[in-house]
Amino acid sequence: SQLLTSFTSSLYIAGLISSFLASPVTGAFGRKPSILIGGAAFLAGSALGGAAVNVYMLILGRVLLGVGVGFASQVCTIVIFAV
Repeated sequence: SQLLTSFTSSLYIAGLISSFLASPVTGAFGRKPSILIGGAAFLAGSALGGAAVNVYMLILGRVLLGVGVGFASQVCTIVIFAV
């Protein structure tokens, strides 16, 4: 099913796109705001996924989880290479 395929890949695609968007945010505002944005997106995605009543809400929650993962992985990569 295309709907279930989009459910599965939504986290990875959102993580990929948001990691590219997180780089200018981290460069302009620093690591702390980027981590807060990623954490807030991950928290919102978790809450939305837990409260989902249909598959579209579940996909949106997975997209928010992907944004959180993308921001967090980009910030962690900067921290590792900066040290």
